[in-house]
Amino acid sequence: MIGIAIVGGAGRMGQVMAHGLASFPEFDVVALVDRKPGPTGDGAVWFTTLEHVDASPVDVVVDFSTPEGVIASAQWCAKHAKTLVVGATGLSNADRAVLGELAERTPIVVASNFSIGAVLAERFAATAAPFFDRVEIIELHHDAKVDAPSGTAIATARAVARARERAGRSTDAEPTLRHTIEGARGASVEGVPVHAVRLPGLVAHQEVLFGSLGEGLTIRHDSYDRSSFVTGVATVLRNLPSTPGLVEGLDRFIDGV
Repeated sequence: MIGIAIVGGAGRMGQVMAHGLASFPEFDVVALVDRKPGPTGDGAVWFTTLEHVDASPVDVVVDFSTPEGVIASAQWCAKHAKTLVVGATGLSNADRAVLGELAERTPIVVASNFSIGAVLAERFAATAAPFFDRVEIIELHHDAKVDAPSGTAIATARAVARARERAGRSTDAEPTLRHTIEGARGASVEGVPVHAVRLPGLVAHQEVLFGSLGEGLTIRHDSYDRSSFVTGVATVLRNLPSTPGLVEGLDRFIDGV
């Protein structure tokens, strides 16, 4: 039985994780951490901070809170030798540097998306990237998402850019020479245009659009419900790293599935 503490437990993702992980017989959600405790029917105890949590029944901390919360969770995990699984987005380069330092003392897993389909879509996009002249990404999320572009879009753009670089495939210069409204062509992530949409009713969706002479390819992934992220977290929990270190992404956890 793996004992789990969920940080950000009162949020929408935290509540989905609490109910979803508690439904598996091998997991025991022993603590939910949030500044304002919320409802849960799974028997977990609420805490306002990890510092108040008894570390003995906890094997892993799952954090879907904020970048500041993630750093606090990483410090607690390093202190108590507990594994940390991070699903929070908006982490800065400075945040990642801190996580890298703390990961020298305990395993830390960081993923921009815990949907298996989203991870596979990123792989497919990287495979297709060297064969097309141009590529752009459109990511669509609910209107309560506070960061843009999404971590998934950034990771996908970087994977596409690396794949094109390895193949020696250059990207033509930006074709739009006159911007009537600045920003109309989106943001650039390593040369890949990324467009962010925020609308009520959405959950998490992404399209990677490729174009070449006379043809196009669209790779789209849709998470219609936040429960789609539970499977990825469960996969990580079943294959937790046994030694300290920072693991980024789900690739190593699904390669053998």
